[in-house]
Amino acid sequence: MPKKRVYMDYAATTPIDRRVFRAMLPYFIEEFGNPSNLYELGRKAKQAISDAAEKIAGALRCAPEEFIFTGSATEADNLAIAGVARANKERGNKIIVSNVEHKGILAVCEALKKEGFEIAELRVDEKGSVHPEELTKLLDGKTILVSVTYADSETGTIQPIRELAKVIGDFRKKNGFAPYFHTDASQAALYLDIDAQKLGVDLLTLSAHKLYGPKGIGGLYVRRGVAIEPIIFGGGQQKGLRPGTENVPGIVGFSEAVALAQKNKRAESARVKKLRDKLEKGIFKSIRKVVLNGHPTRRLPNFLNISILDVEGEALLLYLDEKGILANTGSACNSESLEPSHVLMAQGNPYEYVHGSIRFSLGRGTTTSDINYVLRELPPIAAKLRKISPLNLKLGKKEKMSEPRAFIGGQTPHFLRKKKHLPGLRAQKKVGRFGQEV
Repeated sequence: MPKKRVYMDYAATTPIDRRVFRAMLPYFIEEFGNPSNLYELGRKAKQAISDAAEKIAGALRCAPEEFIFTGSATEADNLAIAGVARANKERGNKIIVSNVEHKGILAVCEALKKEGFEIAELRVDEKGSVHPEELTKLLDGKTILVSVTYADSETGTIQPIRELAKVIGDFRKKNGFAPYFHTDASQAALYLDIDAQKLGVDLLTLSAHKLYGPKGIGGLYVRRGVAIEPIIFGGGQQKGLRPGTENVPGIVGFSEAVALAQKNKRAESARVKKLRDKLEKGIFKSIRKVVLNGHPTRRLPNFLNISILDVEGEALLLYLDEKGILANTGSACNSESLEPSHVLMAQGNPYEYVHGSIRFSLGRGTTTSDINYVLRELPPIAAKLRKISPLNLKLGKKEKMSEPRAFIGGQTPHFLRKKKHLPGLRAQKKVGRFGQEV
């Protein structure tokens, strides 16, 4: 008998919608032409790209030529940050980013520091929110770019993009110039308004696989007039800003996913929020010492990120997997790292809180039956792990250990060792604010 599977990691990726898949199919075999060719097969491929750009432009309320297709949201973020920075270095060298940005943004910022750019952190509060007045304090004549994610990918916290855009607009009125404003809307696009004109942004990143579209395709809205340089060099495709033969099936699927998301946005938001709230209330009722991570109300309707104190997030994840429940842990940014989440740490949480974090993200396939199943299986797993935990944290008291990484690699916690030189305790590398070794 196959194991029951409850998928609650839609923030990581979504299954491709069958309607999207059907729209893509002709461009794999029948209409396989290279869009750069002038004969009919090439012209059909080029027309498919043009039609796709029209669909996405409709959602963004921009001109089709203002949207650039990329291989991923990470590439789009890199193009936005590095492309704008290098094109405007004569005007200034300061880039402002929130300290909870996706690593696709933080990593390129770290690389730009080596080129002489100054990276200023826009810090979030304990709920993960950016405050417009803090941006006002950071803006100056050297600032050429501001980047703040629309909705965080770990907690779902929604940032006040329009208010931040107003701050930048007021700066422009006062000084006669202002930095460009970029937002990564990869998580937000499924549930929030992505009208670039209303948001007041100059650049906006999208990702298809967060929208029930295919993997390996993303895009960047670049407002007409923005000074930006390519980061990939080759042919002249897409006005030379992103050269290379276009992924026609992916582009077609991407546009179909965006169009479908626009149609179902309001109804699906209400449906998943109801299920999310049921899950949240059930967990807080059945499990003691649980902390909500992120903003309690200003977050995406499908996100629930919690910390179950005294429990190891990775162990919890594996026990849930045994029951067919697929979620994600916030104590590591990816499966290849055991570093604590920079997003949760930025909110002032000690490692012990982050250590027991888990993210449930719901989607189109989530049902009431799924919620009931998780609420039945999760409490006994949490109780079992607490029995073998060396911790006994007090709710509301954010205690910090002297050696917070003692858990990494399954080592014995430091407070259970008599001497620091006992086997199992590794020398730890110091890590800077953007994840670099220092």
